[in-house]
Amino acid sequence: MQNDFNFCPNCGGKNIQNLNMRKWKCDDCGYTLYNNVAAAVGLVIQNAQGKILFEKRAKDPRKGFLALPGGFIDPDETAEEACFRECREEIGVEPLSVKYIASFPNTYDYKNLRYKTCDIFFEAILPPNAELHAQEGEVLGFEEVSIKSEEDLKDVPLAFESARKTLTLWLNQK
Repeated sequence: MQNDFNFCPNCGGKNIQNLNMRKWKCDDCGYTLYNNVAAAVGLVIQNAQGKILFEKRAKDPRKGFLALPGGFIDPDETAEEACFRECREEIGVEPLSVKYIASFPNTYDYKNLRYKTCDIFFEAILPPNAELHAQEGEVLGFEEVSIKSEEDLKDVPLAFESARKTLTLWLNQK
């Protein structure tokens, strides 16, 4: 997948060059478009039995695969604020607290564009007896999976490698 544009977004000229997937430059007007990294959050949530909460993705990329609750950080929002918002939106519950675990780079292929992201992961604590409500159009349902070792993690059909790296690190810190 290659991020190419046929027209300059500034002047509409056709002389736009892709410079190493990092930026595009228009020879007609001098406009430069940068391909900066997008920031996203993910949450490791354990239930009372120690199982990890996963969402089944309702849309691409990786529709049908499992993901940790989370999503892109909005403009003017902190990573922590995004954690609380994404939980409210995707699972219908606001966490009591979040605690930073790690960050990992990720690749997010969507509608013929490749986005590079920095995924920031947190451990979240939900209120006791919280009822989960899947966000329509985003989440097909939930799965709670017992992950006690890296061997357990191998069989989980995760949507993104950054979540696998985070869960591996999280397991090794316990």
